[in-house]
Amino acid sequence: MTATADALLLARVQFATNMSFHILFPAISIGLAWLVLYFRLRANYSGEARWAETYTFWVKVLALTFALGVVSGVTMSFQFGTNWPGYMKTVGNIAGPLLSYEILFAFFLEAAFIGVMLFGGQRVSPRMHAVAAFLVALGTTISAFWILALDSWMQTPAGFTMIDGQAHVTSWLAVIFNPSFPYRLTHMLLASGLTVAFLVAGISAYRWLRGQAGPDVQAALRTAVHVAAVLIPLQIVAGDQHGLNTLEHQPAKIAAIEAIWKTEKGVPLVLFAIPDDEKRRNDFSIEIPKGASLVLKHDANAELKGIDSFAPNTAPVAPVFFAFRVMVGMGVLMLLAAWAGAWATRGGMLPQRWMLWTFSGFTFAGWIATLAGWLVTEIGRQPWLVTGILKTADAVGGISGAQLGASLTGYVITYTVMLLAYLVVLTHLAGKGARA
Repeated sequence: MTATADALLLARVQFATNMSFHILFPAISIGLAWLVLYFRLRANYSGEARWAETYTFWVKVLALTFALGVVSGVTMSFQFGTNWPGYMKTVGNIAGPLLSYEILFAFFLEAAFIGVMLFGGQRVSPRMHAVAAFLVALGTTISAFWILALDSWMQTPAGFTMIDGQAHVTSWLAVIFNPSFPYRLTHMLLASGLTVAFLVAGISAYRWLRGQAGPDVQAALRTAVHVAAVLIPLQIVAGDQHGLNTLEHQPAKIAAIEAIWKTEKGVPLVLFAIPDDEKRRNDFSIEIPKGASLVLKHDANAELKGIDSFAPNTAPVAPVFFAFRVMVGMGVLMLLAAWAGAWATRGGMLPQRWMLWTFSGFTFAGWIATLAGWLVTEIGRQPWLVTGILKTADAVGGISGAQLGASLTGYVITYTVMLLAYLVVLTHLAGKGARA
């Protein structure tokens, strides 16, 4: 392996590490901000102490999560300049403004008003708390809007022209509302809602098991379970539509997801296999005959393009194939847990211990599904950094493999400590409840 190949591999691993850690926190803060707003509104209009206590507790979790999201997000901006100068040189005219818009909302709108929610206490009225909660929720969603607009544009570029090797905007509307953006935004917002629903349900169940079965804990648990039960079927529909959009605009990614090696008609749906990228075949395959053609084109005899149609510009099949099945498998388990929980608590019934233990175990199920989905999205577009415009190998900078290795080690150690600290503080908050 050459030094350049070393640098490319380490730069990719470093950015993947950074992004994998960072995405954990927006996946919570986006949905949690809206749920906290709901708690505040219920407290204001009902006058019940349980909703005010629920709001007080979850604002602390939101503030903690937001802080780690900001810290981990800032370091990615530096990597664009140090590790991926070819990226900003080629598409900086588009990426720069979109990233700037996201930063404006994240730092000014969210950060300012989350302070009101966290430290306002009795200093501001309940109505002002609700206004602040709304602005924070709006800010998190708009931040996600800009980031997903950029990521979607990198997947399905539109509204630009290339001049002297640089992308120049011809239509900002086409750039922002590129072909995959509506599907990707919907999918991510629902994923955040589900991540938060299971986080709130899981921590509430944990508190219940520790003897904190007060009205605030019961309210949070019931709310989260019912939110999950409603959102999971919506996510299934959104995911299906997103898949059809990907088939239209990124068929090479679908070929990798489904491990379709050869272009043919009546393609089977591979439930499980061990894809062999070198020999281009599936070992130990369990298939449903003509299933992929039926699911993707609603025609059992339809033709689907395989990896052979896109070689050599194809993604590694195995990681995309397995990540997609982890995402779908976790989604199915979340569906079963949410619907079982909704049924078990119907009519004001108290949850049984099996349900409490189940939701405690599913506390971070959303993280697993989100990370798996991110791997599908980002690895699936390889070898392109920006589809059809810039390959990943052409964007890496001149930094040495030794320097990247040292900084990667620092990142891994730092992020491991930060994640453990987050979990410890979260557990401490759960143990203390609203009094913490």
